[in-house]
Amino acid sequence: MKNILVAIALIFTGFVFGQDSAKALLDEVTAKVKYYENISIDFKYVLQNTEEDIRQETRGDVVMQGEKYVLNILGITRIYDGKTLYSISPEDEEVTISTENIEDENTITPSKMLSFYENGYNYSMDILQNINGRKIQYVKLIPIDSKSEIKHVLLGIDVNTKNIYNLIEIGSNDTKTTLTVNSFKTNEPLSKTLFTFDKSKYKNYYINKLD
Repeated sequence: MKNILVAIALIFTGFVFGQDSAKALLDEVTAKVKYYENISIDFKYVLQNTEEDIRQETRGDVVMQGEKYVLNILGITRIYDGKTLYSISPEDEEVTISTENIEDENTITPSKMLSFYENGYNYSMDILQNINGRKIQYVKLIPIDSKSEIKHVLLGIDVNTKNIYNLIEIGSNDTKTTLTVNSFKTNEPLSKTLFTFDKSKYKNYYINKLD
């Protein structure tokens, strides 16, 4: 789940120009995103580990407005209203409620997925690819912490729109996770209750309060 949240909420080569160019591009993407009133993303998520013969592919979607979000992935809905996180599992008929500490730098939320690179990473420009007629510029990010579970991240940015195309993360155990944006919509009309947990809809669910 943490890997998934790194995206929908990111290498230092020693060349100042590369570092500055990469940061400028990332900052441009982040500034554009902050301009939107809300963002709706539909994405594909693939996890691969060749050595363990593991491949998991799924789709999900997330709606974000400021710090608030609704994320649907792997059959679970996560609602964050700005103060409290509700994780709803229809399969288990369980709702887990917790106060998510958004100040904790180790907590990566959808609202942080385009700004988490600002601390803890070195980065540089990587390859420029033509994918289905779109110019995708990759930025490579390497954690400063040598004990990180992440080897590096490749963030693909559409050169023309400055929107995220995909994110490829390589873990320390060589697990590769790829999140590809299928659709990116902004300033959609949203229900006033979208980020509100309605307890009456889950009368038969077990309510698990963590704090």
